[in-house]
Order: sequence, then C-alpha cells, then structure tokens
Amino acid sequence: MAKAQVKQLWEIFWTFLKIGPATFGGGYAMIPVIEKEVVGARQWVTPNEMTDVLSIAGSAPGGIGVNASAFIGYKIAGIPGAAAAVFGITLPTFMIAFILSLIFVQIEHNPKIAAALEGIHAAIVGLIIIAAFKMGKSAVFDKTTLILMIGAVVVLLTTGIHPLIVILFGLFIGIVCVSAKEKLGLQVKLEKEEASSAFVYPDYFIADGI
Repeated sequence: MAKAQVKQLWEIFWTFLKIGPATFGGGYAMIPVIEKEVVGARQWVTPNEMTDVLSIAGSAPGGIGVNASAFIGYKIAGIPGAAAAVFGITLPTFMIAFILSLIFVQIEHNPKIAAALEGIHAAIVGLIIIAAFKMGKSAVFDKTTLILMIGAVVVLLTTGIHPLIVILFGLFIGIVCVSAKEKLGLQVKLEKEEASSAFVYPDYFIADGI
C-alpha cells in the first residue's frame, strides 16, 4: 500500500474518530457534525452529494451515521476508506457507551442524573431539527418535492405505516413524476441549482414553477 494511500486512510479514520465522541444522540444527531467535517472542513463531498448520501443512508438498514460514514469513506478511498470511516466512527462510541453503561447502572436513580438526561434529550431534538432543515434546503427545490415532503410527514404522523413503505412509495412517485414531466416536455430538475447570488427564492415560490 502506497504511503499516500495510508495517509489518506489515516485522515479518514481520524476525521470520523473525532466525530464519534462529539455527537450525542447518534443517527440524525450526527449529521450536522459529519456535514461540517466532510463538506465544510475537508470538502470531500459537495452539499448535493451529501444530500444523496443521507437519502441512501437513511433508507438502508442500520444507523444513518454509520451508513453515511461508510458511503463517504467508500467514495473517497473505496472499500479500505469505508472500513476506516466505519471503524473510526464506531470505536469511540462503543468505548464510551460501554463505560457509561457500567456507570449508569450505579447512578441511574440519582435525581441530578435524571435532570441532566432531560437536558440532553432536548439538545438532541435540536440537532435533529438542524439536520432536517439543512437536508430540506437541498432536497426540496420545486413543487413536486415540496408536496412529496408534506405528504410523507402527514402520512407518518397520522398513520401507522412503516417508514420503509413511505420511502419505497416516495421512490416510485419520484420516478413517475420525472417520467411524466419528460413526456409533457417540462423541465426536469433532479437537484437544487447552486445559487448565483446571496439569496434565491426556491422554485416553489415562483408562480409558473413546476
């Protein structure tokens, strides 16, 4: 293995090793930290690519944080990169969870610990909302995606339908909508265009947008 490749794998491992212990709540709470590192600091993936990664990671079995790290690591350095990323993000989490489980059994009934956990719960909700907002900015870019998002939220909140079914149905609807637009000769956009100015109104606020 070349020295440059070893260095790259170390950078991937070290980056995700730092992400693991810096995130509480796992899953979607990890997304803002992962995005900050791989999109902002490292520039390994673009914002649009990050949205695609999160869509696939969220629909695949397993935790979205670990899935996303595997996809990003694979994109950068293939299978070794995926292994380095997954090992990096899971190692500190496993060690911390193992140590905390030993401690928590002894102090779980302490009122101060219960109060601290309530605060952590609220902070985790905030992280998840931020992740959803950032993902929504790039995933919702026209009337079709806006309607699909609202429909999915309503279905998930008001019915007992499994999220996997909603994801699969969204996949099917997306294919149908794109095919219909192509047959009608309408403009088809599969991702949000990069803004050319400081602020650009989303397409679904434009009267003649589709």
